[in-house]
Amino acid sequence: MTELSLQPHYRQIELALRERIASLQPGERVPSDAELCVEFGVSRMTARHAMERLADDGLVRREPGRGSFVAKPPVHRRANRLMTFTHEMTRAGRVPSSRVLTRVVRPSSSGEASSLGIQVREPVVHLRRLRLADGEPIAIESTILIGATALAVMSADLANGSLHETLQQAGFVLRRGAGTISAAAATAEDGRLLAIGTADPLLVEQRVIEDTHGRRVEATESRYAAARYALEVRFDVGAPDRDGSERSTGMTNLG
Repeated sequence: MTELSLQPHYRQIELALRERIASLQPGERVPSDAELCVEFGVSRMTARHAMERLADDGLVRREPGRGSFVAKPPVHRRANRLMTFTHEMTRAGRVPSSRVLTRVVRPSSSGEASSLGIQVREPVVHLRRLRLADGEPIAIESTILIGATALAVMSADLANGSLHETLQQAGFVLRRGAGTISAAAATAEDGRLLAIGTADPLLVEQRVIEDTHGRRVEATESRYAAARYALEVRFDVGAPDRDGSERSTGMTNLG
């Protein structure tokens, strides 16, 4: 039994379509819900769920009465959905790659242990990469992973491949996460790696991701060259209370 066959049916369809879409051009038609039902032997609700996930990620455009089509790559990533850097750059028509700066198994620090909910000095994988698109440096990504991922991560081709795909193939199915987004000035090392000036603006994203069992698997800090990357944010406007203060209605918190 393959890892893919262990996924829910809608997820199997979603992953299969993601692979197809990567080789298609914007505007090309993708199978309808009815066609997916026949191809995968699932209900229309299951097929629709898979297509809605792709539409939420901006990969397909659904047009009532006409069908579903490959969408044009968005310029910015939506802040409420995390897509792997590899998929994100591929979707934008760019060639992703990475330069591995650090990959080592070592004891966790107190801060890392707190982020992952493990014991201090428990083994973790420290992975640090320079992420590039078409050879242009986009981000410095520092990731701390629980020790159980070491066998997969230490042997994977992470210069050309995706960390999250590596984790999924090893049985670590990531489900949800939380993070903050802030601004920072580039350090001398940031400037050297990203080919920008010291003190140039950075977009800094810090996140912790859980798997389907609620276990914290990954804690990552990504330092993006602000001139080369942006996040699209959608939010509700807080309704003012009678005293004039604003009442939250599910606003996105950028930290």
